[in-house]
Amino acid sequence: MAIRRALISVSDKTGVVEFAQELAKQGVEIISTGGTASLLEKEGVPVIGISDVTGFPEIMDGRVKTLHPAVHSGLLAVRDNAGHRQSMEELGLDYIDLVCVNLYPFAQTIAKPDVSYAEAIENIDIGGPSMLRSAAKNHAFVTVVVDAADYAEVLEQVRAGGDTELETRKKLAAKVFRHTGAYDALIGDYLTKQTGATLPERYTVTYEKVQDLRYGENPHQQAAFYRQPLAAPGTIPTAQQLHGKELSYNNINDANAALAIVKEFTEPAVVAVKHMNPCGVGIGETIDEAYGKAYEADPTSIFGGIVAANRTIGQEAAQRMSEIFLEIILAPDFTPEALEILSRKKNIRLLQIGELAAADQREPQWLSTSVEGGLLVQQSDVHHLSEADLKVVTERQPTAEELKQLLFAWKVVKHVKSNAILLAKNNMTIGVGAGQMNRVGAARIAIEQANAAAAGAVLASDAFFPMGDTMELAAQAGITAVIQPGGSVRDEESIAVANQHNIAMVMTGVRSFKH
Repeated sequence: MAIRRALISVSDKTGVVEFAQELAKQGVEIISTGGTASLLEKEGVPVIGISDVTGFPEIMDGRVKTLHPAVHSGLLAVRDNAGHRQSMEELGLDYIDLVCVNLYPFAQTIAKPDVSYAEAIENIDIGGPSMLRSAAKNHAFVTVVVDAADYAEVLEQVRAGGDTELETRKKLAAKVFRHTGAYDALIGDYLTKQTGATLPERYTVTYEKVQDLRYGENPHQQAAFYRQPLAAPGTIPTAQQLHGKELSYNNINDANAALAIVKEFTEPAVVAVKHMNPCGVGIGETIDEAYGKAYEADPTSIFGGIVAANRTIGQEAAQRMSEIFLEIILAPDFTPEALEILSRKKNIRLLQIGELAAADQREPQWLSTSVEGGLLVQQSDVHHLSEADLKVVTERQPTAEELKQLLFAWKVVKHVKSNAILLAKNNMTIGVGAGQMNRVGAARIAIEQANAAAAGAVLASDAFFPMGDTMELAAQAGITAVIQPGGSVRDEESIAVANQHNIAMVMTGVRSFKH
């Protein structure tokens, strides 16, 4: 069979004129609608208007134009079915062999900050998905194109044999159903949010591929990176890579972890991450000072790590960062001098994140975690803790400086893998105990890392102390103040140990597990 008639109606007109011109050269009759028809006529492509095919005018501001038996019969008729052929002949209908359609720009419409509900609804395409689905269902006979990237392959096959190959049509049909599925998922999500629903009976999401990755966590695992169609600014999917080789699966995970921590701070902050856990975090008057603290926190682990800053990186900080091997540096921006210095290192990845939202104004996002055969969905932990939220439960009140360090430590410990214990002092982390099977084990690791610096430091725990043993260790190390959620049936045991050693303890009433 040869392609004799094509229906072309696109919102995104990239490459469509050249596509239609070449089809016309191959003797294909072009049917079109609205703006696409006007464009093709202007460029000299012979076009048959949709109303000439249906015998019915476009009505209701174009809402109804292709929803007609003359269109869908031509798409859905099974060419080797005698009954279908008879119906087509009796009704005087003709086949449509190729459909080239893309849809109203719903995603671009709802991305506009001032979009109205009425405008969003008007940009829900009905006729387009209907034609695409009809053509894709009947791909045994009909070629369907939804992506301008496929124009060249289709034209090559039409030139060579007058029609596309069946395997090509199968591939294009699969792309159509992915496309319409994603389109409907986006509409469903928008309408769900408009009703205020949060966890509906069906959870349908869609993502667009950013890139294939060389491998996943390990070389034997396949992987790719996808982003949401309306991914928020200040995130890894929307970042601009200014320099360096391609990001890996582990790079992206670690960079995301670093960014989540640095977003906790309003003052200049730098976070160093290794294997999804912070190895050093510092705040200061400048990014250079903050980086110095993050580096000093663990000079060994930061090597080969990921560094995130919440301010523009300038020349001084860049010079210091360039002195060691770092996988990635991400920041809202880089000065030209900083970019020149860091770009001398061939393999380092530099990510420009853009402006970050204020720490206390972040909105929770829906996060998903795969389990075999299912999906867990929860809100991101953007709970903001202030001094007013803290409850002092010991005889000694924390000093103003201790309170400052406790709040700093809490902002970081919530991002450490549970069980988590973190020590902080002088606006920097000095010990991190991550991912242990018991809390006292995490405390031992953090205290051992801090060594003598633990004396006079504060301690943060992501969950309550099930017994007093962790507080005994803290007292032996010289810890002066502790922040923890509270809520254990044995809270009084830990409080008693704190009082015995003149340690101030505050409770948050909020747990921050990170498994």
